[in-house]
Amino acid sequence: MKAAVKRAPAPGDGTCRILGIDPGTIHCGYGVLEAQRGAFMRPRYVECGVLELNPAKSLSERLVALARDLREVLDELSPDEVALEALYHGVNAQSALRLGHARGVIMLLIAEAKLPLYEYPPATVKRTVAGNGRAQKVEVQRLVSYRCGLRQPPPLDASDALAVALCHAQQRSVIQVAAARSTAKPGVSPPRNSR
Repeated sequence: MKAAVKRAPAPGDGTCRILGIDPGTIHCGYGVLEAQRGAFMRPRYVECGVLELNPAKSLSERLVALARDLREVLDELSPDEVALEALYHGVNAQSALRLGHARGVIMLLIAEAKLPLYEYPPATVKRTVAGNGRAQKVEVQRLVSYRCGLRQPPPLDASDALAVALCHAQQRSVIQVAAARSTAKPGVSPPRNSR
């Protein structure tokens, strides 16, 4: 079941809707932002929430629920790109295995939807949002709330997902600027309109 914090989206040309996901088998956070294509502007907050999966159910039943709920998020919010937090190597083997199952379900749904998927390690996400790759969850939550203009901080899993989306929004701007520079010939000015 989905618990969401919503704000009405405003349609705009030249925007890219980014879905950030903090995977989990009990709590799976999601956050959606709209970023201007090719611009270093502040992304606009759309929605965030947590897909709550019943811990009393078996892992396979939770994965089915995760697929159903995430499919609903994809259908309702229509993202253009998806950013997923990569597996953290510091967790124990059992947790990593369960998280790997959730990530597999998420990656399958993203592939079925034919959406581009980008992955970011937790330290990169924290460094991008908080300036420190070892930032605590509460610090990330506070900074995400500020950067998204939220009056109330979202749940931790949702703020982590928004942090992944913010990280991707910033990374994609850098990549687009670098790509634009690499296609321009050095020393040659772009053609001007003769009118």
